[in-house]
Amino acid sequence: MKAKLIFLAIFIISPIILMAQSRYFPAMGNWEKKEAAELKVNAQQLQEAVDIAIATESNADKNLKMAHYLSAFGREPFGFPIGPMKDRGPATGLVIYKGYVIAEWGDPYRVDLTFSVAKSILSTTVGLAVDQGLIKSEKDLVYPYMAPIIPYYPYRMQMNKSDHLNQEDVMELFATDHNKKITWEHLLRQTSDWEGTLWGKPDWGDRPQGNSSTWLERNRNEPGSVYKYNDTRVNVLALAAMNVWRKPLPVVFKENVMDKIGGSPTWRWTGYENSFVIIDGQIMQSVSGGSHWGGGMFISAYDQARFGYLTLNKGNWNGQQIISEAWINKSLSPTPVQTNYGFMNYFLNTDKKEIPAAPESAFFHLGAGTNMIYVDPENDLVIVSRWIDNSKKAELVEKILRAIGK
Repeated sequence: MKAKLIFLAIFIISPIILMAQSRYFPAMGNWEKKEAAELKVNAQQLQEAVDIAIATESNADKNLKMAHYLSAFGREPFGFPIGPMKDRGPATGLVIYKGYVIAEWGDPYRVDLTFSVAKSILSTTVGLAVDQGLIKSEKDLVYPYMAPIIPYYPYRMQMNKSDHLNQEDVMELFATDHNKKITWEHLLRQTSDWEGTLWGKPDWGDRPQGNSSTWLERNRNEPGSVYKYNDTRVNVLALAAMNVWRKPLPVVFKENVMDKIGGSPTWRWTGYENSFVIIDGQIMQSVSGGSHWGGGMFISAYDQARFGYLTLNKGNWNGQQIISEAWINKSLSPTPVQTNYGFMNYFLNTDKKEIPAAPESAFFHLGAGTNMIYVDPENDLVIVSRWIDNSKKAELVEKILRAIGK
């Protein structure tokens, strides 16, 4: 009987092991390329897709500081950048099919800002905290996890405490009655309606709507009831996550993800000139979840593709579970009040509205620019497209799907 059970276990498990072993995962610094024909891809149609990506490059200024001030973001009440920015490169991208590079264009090794794709990376650090038990559940209130935040203000060393008796020396991110009701999930889904100011940017100053006379005294929405894309609140999540980890989030991401999936040494994740705090006697920078005010993730297309490929494989890399499959599945669950959004910044193809030619199961990590990491488990496909006109990203995906025969 025992021998029969062992045989049965081997019979059941062996195909799984063989599947894992047959799956290609690129080594650090080397992503194998294959000719389109080798994978039965129409080379001409694939090239037509690449040509579209190049021809429809964003017309925004390559000087990203100039582009910022020429956009609506630069005209916000507190719209001035407070983090580093970098002139961008040309339209760039990669097509990864069945694990192999079948097309590339532009300069995929160039390190550029990725804007809100950084939000998917931020949400990953929260998922890792849940996986490792630092956060019991994403449904927990954030308030009980928060210690007082000690900002690092070097100039205060020259000041006498009596000169600012009524000014707090610490920050309490979730001290108001409204903010005490916010869960980690509310922050991840951008439905928290967190109230306050962080790094000099008030929540109401980001993408303000309606009459300015109502901005300060607006009604607060019950957490979870209204979706609002808001970078101040994203930065609150970044600071709260660092408070739980007790170390900088770039270190968390490097040690727990990028080092394990063969990421290059060239990416950098930054915050702002004024986003430094003191934790356990160490000066740490709280990162930005985007580049709305500068800062954020500087990364190459190849490193973007590694992250996309990791999410394609449900958090598994060559047999090692880097991010739990449960967390990936949660990240892909629709936000009840914004059904094309999961956990930041997992955009879903709900009802095929965003990319009609793609399966509904496809998703994409999306940032301004446009920066897109398209992930399609059904077709074993990852597309990185950088600096493409946002209105053309669906056409690009459609043409690539046609080239692979889908």
